[in-house]
Amino acid sequence: MSLDGLDDAVFRSMNDVDFPVADVLAGIEAAQAAGLGDGGGLKVNMVVKRGTNDQEILPMARHFKGTGVALRFIEYMDVGATNGWCMGEVLPSAEVVARIHQELPLVALQAATPGETAQRWGYANAQGQHDPQAGEIGVISSVTQAFCGECNRARLSTEGQLYLCLFASKGYDLRSLLRQQASDEDITSALAHIWGGRADRYSELRASQGPDTAATGGRRVEMSYIGG
Repeated sequence: MSLDGLDDAVFRSMNDVDFPVADVLAGIEAAQAAGLGDGGGLKVNMVVKRGTNDQEILPMARHFKGTGVALRFIEYMDVGATNGWCMGEVLPSAEVVARIHQELPLVALQAATPGETAQRWGYANAQGQHDPQAGEIGVISSVTQAFCGECNRARLSTEGQLYLCLFASKGYDLRSLLRQQASDEDITSALAHIWGGRADRYSELRASQGPDTAATGGRRVEMSYIGG
């Protein structure tokens, strides 16, 4: 789930659709009541934009500590050409961790799965060890640190285009294979061939790129189109 702050005015300004905080919190409670968060599977993403909602970092950490919800702080990304991204509005993940740690001590946790994009931090107990009951946070440093090398994700658009990167400038047509009633083996082979040729490393090259051009020189797909 996405929640960029507990202040209603701040959150409405961030989500661009005038959606209220109360409805998101109600959705989180409903998900927990339905058992969707059992085993730590419920996560809340907060995109952090310097000067807009970074004052909400600590209130969010306080609110979700001990609730069983894993909070993820995501550096404000250049998600296409529509959000007017600039580097000056990025708050590095290291500063997010430092702010929280000053009030709510943290300890580093290991990645839960190979290729995980978030760096995990657990709330510490009085002995300086992770308190599982208090929960954890995570930070996704997609701007200040490159994570392309361990990326294991692809995204499928609603029209059957496969994108190998959030910042890709083109997709690969899978719909035609399905419409031609290709066998499972043929589809598997096509996917393996596409992934085997993957060379996307936009976050590694970002420093030399403008905010609305992909590493290949073309315009990037909008993240809202393929999903974060």
